Amino acid sequence: MADVEYLTVTAALTAVLQGVSVLPAEQVALADALGRVLVEPIVARDNLPPFANSAMDGYALVAADLEGVSGDNPVVLQVIGDIAAGAAPEIQVTRGTAVRIMTGAPMPAGADAVIPVEDTNEAWRDKTRPLPSTILISRAVQPGDYLRPAGGDVRAGQTVLEAGHLLRPQELGLLASLGIPELGVIRRPKVGILATGDELIPVAEPLRPGKIRNSNSYTQMAQVTMLGAIPVSLGIAGDTEADVRARLQDGLDAGVDLFISSAGVSVGAYDVVKAVLEAEGNVGFWRVRMRPGKPLAYGTYHGVPYLGLPGNPVSAMVSFERFARAAILKMAGHTNLERPQIQVEVQEKLTSDGRESYLRAVVEKRDGRYVATTSGSQDSHVISSLVKANALLIIPEGCTQVSAGETLTAWMFDWPETVF
Repeated sequence: MADVEYLTVTAALTAVLQGVSVLPAEQVALADALGRVLVEPIVARDNLPPFANSAMDGYALVAADLEGVSGDNPVVLQVIGDIAAGAAPEIQVTRGTAVRIMTGAPMPAGADAVIPVEDTNEAWRDKTRPLPSTILISRAVQPGDYLRPAGGDVRAGQTVLEAGHLLRPQELGLLASLGIPELGVIRRPKVGILATGDELIPVAEPLRPGKIRNSNSYTQMAQVTMLGAIPVSLGIAGDTEADVRARLQDGLDAGVDLFISSAGVSVGAYDVVKAVLEAEGNVGFWRVRMRPGKPLAYGTYHGVPYLGLPGNPVSAMVSFERFARAAILKMAGHTNLERPQIQVEVQEKLTSDGRESYLRAVVEKRDGRYVATTSGSQDSHVISSLVKANALLIIPEGCTQVSAGETLTAWMFDWPETVF
């Protein structure tokens, strides 16, 4: 692709996603499966619940014994036993009898319903709760009331999760209930993070004339971690091809699945990343019609996909969100590759140079609608306005002016508290 071409954001994203593939599977313990994507269906081997059990603290009984019962016409049943959760009862409930039962305890044979203890004359708030010989009941129940049938949630042999399912906390709870201690998931991507530039120094070093601290690596490692991938720090490379190659070799030795670097991809005399890619890999494209983030290199290095982000911190973070996020999620087996998006009403006049623009903004919910205001300076080096933002407003390509009151799409970093 000729260097003079500037790709649209859509075309650039398409090229990036075409260049990465879903990674192989691995077996992991259930406790390590959060945020991973299943590679095969999960079929239940057991019923859930595995046995009929009580949904309430109360008394297991035969519902027919309570026909016609009311507050004015209660019934007295003989109490023949007590069943705690975890017990294996051998008691048989017959007409005229009842068994006290705790929530989750197995239903005794013969019983077809539970009456909550609150609907009896037992002093159920008494901590000692001695077992009474009889119980007075003041309302009726129907067969099946207040009990959980075996297999009422999941039946043995049922497919409970399909391949491609994202495992959240609730899925892990379901799998634990079904006795599944390990499972096959897509491997976590390993992402090599490289900062370039002679001006960069480590965070712990004191500032010196002409030097700035390396912030991009920390931002990008955090972004990678939040996606469930594994960041591999490759440190800081100076503005020489040899130094860049040495750092990238460290990544190859570590087995990274994707390289992400910041700076070194513009047109300056010391922007050496593009030259290294051209010499030992390839460059698919290196300029995109977006703001911030125009200098963006994509290609491969020794067969490993490579994204070269701009050096300015906001440009680097926004470019990561637009391109690296989707690539990493695809590699991890996800199908939803973008942040949540909502339509918002802008509260001020906005301008753009015609490139697809991503403006730092604060989105709030007011009177049932979402509204957005910019969070400060939109210069690509001003990270404080990104800290204040909970969203990126997207001005489409070709649009140079947005009036107050118009609607734009917002990518949400965090949801306004008023949403909850």
